[in-house]
Amino acid sequence: MHLLLNHLPILGTLFGLLILTAGYIFKNSSVKKTALGLFVLSAVMAIPAYLTGEGAEEIVENLPGVSENLMEEHEELANIFFWVVGVLGLLALGAFYADSNGKKITPILYAITLVAAIGAMIFAQQVGTSGGEIRHSEIRVGATATGLESPQEAEQDEKDDD
Repeated sequence: MHLLLNHLPILGTLFGLLILTAGYIFKNSSVKKTALGLFVLSAVMAIPAYLTGEGAEEIVENLPGVSENLMEEHEELANIFFWVVGVLGLLALGAFYADSNGKKITPILYAITLVAAIGAMIFAQQVGTSGGEIRHSEIRVGATATGLESPQEAEQDEKDDD
């Protein structure tokens, strides 16, 4: 389930950011509100993605080529992203409420939401890449042409496991 769900908060945040930017460019409130909805959906979908991570870890932790260090790094980044995208979802709800009720603070909330979405995308990229590195050795930094860990990486993993 984790492999199915983990893409939703990341892609939702990305598409929300692109749509919110388009809403600013075209000065279209409906487009901006659509982006807010995607941010809320991303925050909601982050819950099951996060909660299924532990089960995914149990499945892959004993597979060849899987590094405990990579899983720990991914887990730490996922925890940060979980909270960042949650805050983004709450900001989006606040901006939606303010926009729907004609509040004067609406432009400020949209700007704060845009900045938060940019920050969330930074973490989304990091958590997505770190998760992919767990099973896709070809994207790891220092990957060899064979796609296997270099002897130095394997040696470091063994030292870290001790």
